[in-house]
Amino acid sequence: MAEPPVGVLAEEGGLRVGVVAPDATAIEFCLFDGEREVARHRFRDRTGAVWHGHVPGVRPGACYGFRAYGPWAPGEGHRFNPAKLLVDPWATALDRGFRLHPALFDTGERPDETDSAPFVPKAIIAAPAPPPMPLPSLPGGPRVIYEAHVRGFTMRHPAIPEAIRGTFAGLAHPAAIAYLQALGVTHVELLPVAAGVDERHLPPLGLTNYWNYNPVAWLVPCPRLAPGGMAEVRAAVAALRAAGIGTILDVVFNHSGEGDAEGPTLSLRGLGNAAFYRTRGAGYANDAGTGNTLALERPWPMRLVMDALRHWAVQAGVAGFRLDLAATLGRREDGFDPQAPLLNAMRQDPVLRELLIIAEPWDIGMGGYQLGRFPAGWGEWNDRFRDTTRRFWRGDGGLLGEFATCLAGSADIFGADRPVTDSVNFITAHDGFTLADLVAFTERRNWANGEENRDGTGENHSWNHGVEGPTEDAGVLARRTGDVRALLGLLLAARGTPMLSMGDEAGRSQGGNNNAYAQDNPLSWLDWEGIDWDLVEFTAALVQARLAHPALHDGRPLTGEAVDETGIPDVEWRRAEGGPPDWDGGRSLAVAFYAAGDRVLVAINGDAEAVALVPPVPRHGFAWTVLADSAGAAGDLAPRSLRLLAESPA
Repeated sequence: MAEPPVGVLAEEGGLRVGVVAPDATAIEFCLFDGEREVARHRFRDRTGAVWHGHVPGVRPGACYGFRAYGPWAPGEGHRFNPAKLLVDPWATALDRGFRLHPALFDTGERPDETDSAPFVPKAIIAAPAPPPMPLPSLPGGPRVIYEAHVRGFTMRHPAIPEAIRGTFAGLAHPAAIAYLQALGVTHVELLPVAAGVDERHLPPLGLTNYWNYNPVAWLVPCPRLAPGGMAEVRAAVAALRAAGIGTILDVVFNHSGEGDAEGPTLSLRGLGNAAFYRTRGAGYANDAGTGNTLALERPWPMRLVMDALRHWAVQAGVAGFRLDLAATLGRREDGFDPQAPLLNAMRQDPVLRELLIIAEPWDIGMGGYQLGRFPAGWGEWNDRFRDTTRRFWRGDGGLLGEFATCLAGSADIFGADRPVTDSVNFITAHDGFTLADLVAFTERRNWANGEENRDGTGENHSWNHGVEGPTEDAGVLARRTGDVRALLGLLLAARGTPMLSMGDEAGRSQGGNNNAYAQDNPLSWLDWEGIDWDLVEFTAALVQARLAHPALHDGRPLTGEAVDETGIPDVEWRRAEGGPPDWDGGRSLAVAFYAAGDRVLVAINGDAEAVALVPPVPRHGFAWTVLADSAGAAGDLAPRSLRLLAESPA
């Protein structure tokens, strides 16, 4: 007999309930009226790992949780305690968000008998509904991704009504969408939006997990970000899609918010700790650095992830997913496997295989750095591009060749059998300095996080132009602005798929905080009143040029050979002044990309002195025209600047 469905579904006369608890001895389904528990139903039927049954007389809209009975043997991986109410891992709505309370913790030698039910969100039974109609297709072609936070992007926008700021409804507001359209990006990549919980050290500090990388209920939109539930999320995704913008969700399946052995019991820990997690005695494997690791090579954890991904794909209509710490998703007990069950399941799934998938190709476990080892056609965050570009522009020597390889699509990493668009290029992201801070701070300023400035990376490859942090020196400010513009130009001119971080195009600073995960306040929110509109306009021009010119966005690996009857190679390297590059110690470079009859020159001067620019001879009937110059200059290539030129009919 096949295992029955999991989750809680309304059916004629009541509910059909299935819950995964492989090692439990009994399961109770608990109904609530507000905070009052009004009924318990003990299941007697079990098929495989699934306890199931029919609960009569209950209608959609009712609230519920589970209690699980079984051994309390943490050394063997079992932590059953019926005093702890448990959230259904397959729930699709909650009556409120998670908040920590002492009653949620169960860390002693004996199970804690305090009833946690008053302090645990209750799942809401959904009414049966047909699958939503498919959203209109997105236009094909090149991609420019904009990484953003739903709350941070809208909280300070003066044109968005206060009641919906910080929510998906705010993201769907015409003012928010108009900005993204004017910028020209093709996709927004949203930081995690599933319902999660704060780490236990944050509430005593008066802080919350703003980034939301600590999930508990993977199928539930965070009530704070989407008080209207999945319908609100879908409305925002549809509004963005109507504007030609796809939505990518950053999803976290490497761990859960239940954390280490001292963490709260909220869901999986109480239902099947040894089945869902990779346990180590009374503790856990910690490949994600967050206290626990989901055992995703096993059937039920993998089933939960696949069901969650399909749920967001179908119900929200998203265009794709970014997989946080994706190396963990490919782990077995003995390490990373590029053919791991979950990765292969995603590749063959009829829904997911049609979506854009981006892997963050590392974790902190043994052998956790796996850049370049994910499936062809999947994007991968390319931190080599980030670090090499930063170091080259900072002035580190001997990097011209490595920098050129990144500019050309990082074929040394992705090889000739993958499109260069698999390289998701970025210079900054949510995790680390903003672009404005990258050129203004050499040391992190994370004191507000309450960890004595120990958190966040200490290796930023940053520089400050001789003054650390804020200054009124006009010369320093001008040089910093010039570097920001040049770095934006490098990002948007490089082969691959560029990703902008929210506010980098507008001069956003976090005051040197490079780990603002707990800063749900103006430090992290986009300051719409303080936007550098000149920088926004410059970035939009770069985005427009990238999307318009195949020479910049073509996905085929470069060969240096002619690609058509013109005899022009797909890439040609030279110094900005003319002649072959000085690969050993040079600071100037001009690269001519060619594709589909389109030719673009990216001219770079990383030196402190201006250099002459001598472009290649244009094709007959064409002339070089300037698309953008980071220094706003003509003639010689200004110090520390980038110029973008294209062949246009003369």
